[in-house]
Amino acid sequence: MKRIDVTNLSKEFTLHLQGGLHMHVLSGIDLQVDAGECVVIHAPSGAGKSTLLRCLYANYRASGGRIVMRHGDEWVDLVTAGAQKIHAVRHSTLGFVTQFLRVIPRVTTLDLVAEPLVSRGVDSGIAVDRAKEMLSRLHIPMRLWGVPPATFSGGEQQRVNIARTMIVDYPILLLDEPTASLDEANRATVIDMIHEARENGAAIVGIFHDEAVRRAVTTRLFSIAPAQAVSLVASI
Repeated sequence: MKRIDVTNLSKEFTLHLQGGLHMHVLSGIDLQVDAGECVVIHAPSGAGKSTLLRCLYANYRASGGRIVMRHGDEWVDLVTAGAQKIHAVRHSTLGFVTQFLRVIPRVTTLDLVAEPLVSRGVDSGIAVDRAKEMLSRLHIPMRLWGVPPATFSGGEQQRVNIARTMIVDYPILLLDEPTASLDEANRATVIDMIHEARENGAAIVGIFHDEAVRRAVTTRLFSIAPAQAVSLVASI
């Protein structure tokens, strides 16, 4: 079953502090992803891999084309959808593991990880138990569960970020370097979690610079051709 259908996607930025230069980051991107696939974006540094993921999550509004995702019983084009519809897609359909953890002051690590389930109506006790399982699996010490993660190491914050996203069985997952700050044991755990999500029917799109991780999780590579990537032109 197809879950993502991207057609002729383009993205450009206007650099107002650089005399109005237009930076054309992506052009003519076509990408389809089925349930049960892990498609890895493969391109040189600076070619727009992270920009493509942010367009798929609608953090960046695409300049042209379509980004259509299967959301329940309907198809939603995130390029033209309003804010409420995008929020609904993110709430129940689209998960995103970024390289950065959004830390909420005074909210404990355990509550932060459990919150996505609680917000979906899961009993708080069940959500907390599930959060404990995720944190244990990702080797976050129990002594840290009652502490806000603002002072955690980069690797610890990344594992909390992974737990917070993957506690939900999202039909679509976007992964931006989820293993970049992790040691070998935790990389292996995350690889297992990606396999489990894919086997449960998730459509996954990711960026992995670690070659061993990329080989372990990829079902298909998606390359961004040079003609589809960065150029600068002067504003008229």
